[in-house]
Amino acid sequence: MLHVEVTKALVEDSSVLRHLLELYMYDFSEFAGWDVNDHGLFGYKYLDHYWTEPDRIPFLIRVGGKLAGFVLVRIHERDDGGSEASIAEFFVMRKYRRRGIGRTVAWRVFDMFPGRWEVSQLKENASGRAFWRDVIAGYTGGSFTETTSEDSRRTIQRFGAPGRAPSPSLPVESP
Repeated sequence: MLHVEVTKALVEDSSVLRHLLELYMYDFSEFAGWDVNDHGLFGYKYLDHYWTEPDRIPFLIRVGGKLAGFVLVRIHERDDGGSEASIAEFFVMRKYRRRGIGRTVAWRVFDMFPGRWEVSQLKENASGRAFWRDVIAGYTGGSFTETTSEDSRRTIQRFGAPGRAPSPSLPVESP
């Protein structure tokens, strides 16, 4: 069994997260059309905000003690005074995909923030849409809604997370 850990990234981890974001953005450029800058980097302009704004929470993913990805969570205030969590960015390195790790991480993060959730994907990202539909359906027992953004560029799933007992390290079957 491999152990999946989801831990809050500290400010000291910002350079690690910055490097992982470059890998993520490279993967995602296929759908988003992003280009690198003159230094050969994509850059993520909101990264530093994750240590200065309380509504942004960064997490690192480790599998068997090795870095395997990250999750960036946002908490949005709603008009009715409540809040809603969302996945801003989610990345599992290719080596660790299709092994249940992404599902384990997503469920663990949902459990950390009980309440309303929103997850969205670009329409061009068919594999991302399939992943999130499957993960959210499994987590909620199929109790979620799916809509299209006003500009028709994104698919959005909304659901409630009941929260469960926290567990920072979750076992996943090794191949």
